[in-house]
Amino acid sequence: MTCDNKNASLKKVSVIFGTRPESIKLAPVILALRKESDHFNCHICVTAQHRRMLDQVLRVFRIRPDADLNLMEHGQSPAGFASRALLAIDDYLTREKPALVLIQGDTTTVVCSSLAAFYHQIPVAHVEAGLRTGNRYSPFPEEMNRRLASHLSTLHFAPTELNKQNLLREGIPEETIHVTGNTVIDALFIALERIRQNPPAVPGLPDKDLSIFGDRKVVLITGHRRENFGPGLESVCRAIAILAGDFPEVHFVYPVHLNPRVQAPVQRILGLPELKNIHLLPPLDYLPFVALMQRSTLILTDSGGIQEEAPALGVPVLVFRDHTERPEGVGTGAVRLTGTDCQQIVKETSRLLTDEAACHDMAKVIHPYGDGHAAERIVGFLKTTTVF
Repeated sequence: MTCDNKNASLKKVSVIFGTRPESIKLAPVILALRKESDHFNCHICVTAQHRRMLDQVLRVFRIRPDADLNLMEHGQSPAGFASRALLAIDDYLTREKPALVLIQGDTTTVVCSSLAAFYHQIPVAHVEAGLRTGNRYSPFPEEMNRRLASHLSTLHFAPTELNKQNLLREGIPEETIHVTGNTVIDALFIALERIRQNPPAVPGLPDKDLSIFGDRKVVLITGHRRENFGPGLESVCRAIAILAGDFPEVHFVYPVHLNPRVQAPVQRILGLPELKNIHLLPPLDYLPFVALMQRSTLILTDSGGIQEEAPALGVPVLVFRDHTERPEGVGTGAVRLTGTDCQQIVKETSRLLTDEAACHDMAKVIHPYGDGHAAERIVGFLKTTTVF
């Protein structure tokens, strides 16, 4: 699928993204823009900040980029990628001359796209605007990426009222902020319907089948945050190893991020043959991952998106971070912060695996982040706005 219908009389919207989370959360917006082909000429540009994981999602949603900058390099640093991205996006905007740039979230692609668009005096619409922890180094570098993007953007699509209030405190004009819900819930609902129609295989599991778990409990683990690299991630891995020994009847499933700084400690600490109830999987496509989330008893993660998705699935989440830009889930009781302290992770996970009432209290299906219609609201506003 490509959105570009080459009609110069339409408003040209460049949707620029480069990572798996961005592609998941922008896919519903792209689909909604496609339905409005009499209003918009939608042009998709990917930086490929994360090549393989981006391509997985593009296949799921049948999205074909109109421009692929292919910027990822092995072992890239934030500064190295940012310098390449700013120049490449600047060239792209010079060539394509869109009327609006649409970005999502808090990646290096986001801040480079918003800065390049500013240099071209092209208005920027920021999806998932206003998330804040208040700590510029947590998450790193995402917190400063989104703050910078907010002050370079023209339109702000805030998932929640709390996000709107964050923007107002920073001096963003109220008339430019629109509360829409989070598009990740739109994407989740699309995924759940596809899973219902055709349950996906899960690579890395015996026979690639979730049925191997039977009626046993499943703990899903993910971890990739840069600020947790080193001692933090090692502490998390030690906690998982202890839990696997304490609960041999529980399956611990960890799709391991491709970053070598994640792979090395995970394989060294959790890849031991005696830890038979730990399943280390390759990174999963979006649909198998959603199916695995849906099957899980609880989730241990440092992911932002999972904090949004899991409450909508009724799955408790323990977050091994000290700060979250998504406090709505914590406020409902569906999400709890543990930090990376080994003892704290073991304590909180053990409690949820042994105390059915405590687990049930966290496992309420709630939707603090939206109702699945965020993309419709965003595109509906873009149809009426006069900023481009």
